[in-house]
Amino acid sequence: MKDPGVQHPILFLLLSVIYHVHQLLLLVRLSASALAHNLDPFKAANRFPSPPSSLFPSTTMADSGEAPAAVEHLNIKVTDNNNEVFFKIKRTTQLKKLMDAFCERQGKQPSTVRFLFDGTRVRPEDTPDTLEMADGDTLEVHQEQIGG
Repeated sequence: MKDPGVQHPILFLLLSVIYHVHQLLLLVRLSASALAHNLDPFKAANRFPSPPSSLFPSTTMADSGEAPAAVEHLNIKVTDNNNEVFFKIKRTTQLKKLMDAFCERQGKQPSTVRFLFDGTRVRPEDTPDTLEMADGDTLEVHQEQIGG
């Protein structure tokens, strides 16, 4: 008996094209969701850990010889008991966007979790600048506990 792929090469080709278009559409949806939250779509995919920051210089020297500019984006790790998700976010973006994106990704309601940075609760209106966060810092996510 012949291989079905040999008997029907056009069907095989069509299925291959459908599969690849489906994968592309998933990537586009993920990218659109990440961009809607002002996040880097490649970091939001969380396929691989962040590369060492030493590979990508974060400051540049202006042609006029001015001091290096401040890093505009930070890589932030968000962890809960079972997950680590990496986000790339602007220093001036409210952390609400990151918090909402993490909750959406994990299937949690934002009202049921608390985000902590260095043991202090993070408010949605906080930014990496207001919390004096550095590249590679971690936000911890804890389940809200109600009661006494």
